[in-house]
Amino acid sequence: FVFKLTVAKQQDHFFQAAYLEERDAWVRDIRKAIRCIDGGQRFARKSTRKSIRLPETINLSALYLSMKDPENGIKELKLEKDKKVFNHCFTGTSVIDWLGSSNSVRNRREGLLLASSLLNEGYLQPAGDTSKAAAEGLSDTPFLDLSDAYYYFPDSGFFCEGNSSDDDVVLKEEFRGTIVKQGCLLKQ
Repeated sequence: FVFKLTVAKQQDHFFQAAYLEERDAWVRDIRKAIRCIDGGQRFARKSTRKSIRLPETINLSALYLSMKDPENGIKELKLEKDKKVFNHCFTGTSVIDWLGSSNSVRNRREGLLLASSLLNEGYLQPAGDTSKAAAEGLSDTPFLDLSDAYYYFPDSGFFCEGNSSDDDVVLKEEFRGTIVKQGCLLKQ
């Protein structure tokens, strides 16, 4: 789950993700930033809270912890679609249902708005082609209230059997150099 990024000064930086989907998400986001910069646009990540006018009273971090609660949170399942098995994930519909049952939102429309915020801020990740396409802007909303749109928590241990979601080929190379910092990249 390693990929290499070579910068203009011909320096190589190696990134190791915890699993395939995380690696693919990093590669996709970095490519998006490169296209933006190459196109002469200034790259800046806008705050989801400001762009969708999310009320200041909503604490996304606390909501995320509630969603992950083993007793009362969203149940992580093993789901199958297109001959692929998605482990430790859940549907978009189950997220909206949970938000409604926990009195976090008044209706499904508000639930969709809140779930989109959680997705944009990295508390939820898309799994599978349907939810990934929506997250990349190919739908009206980044989050889908559908039973065949799959999502997962970034630290859940999610993995997909029989899936290679990107056509990228990661070249096997011998690692040289010094480890500057050991750890993982947290998308904020």
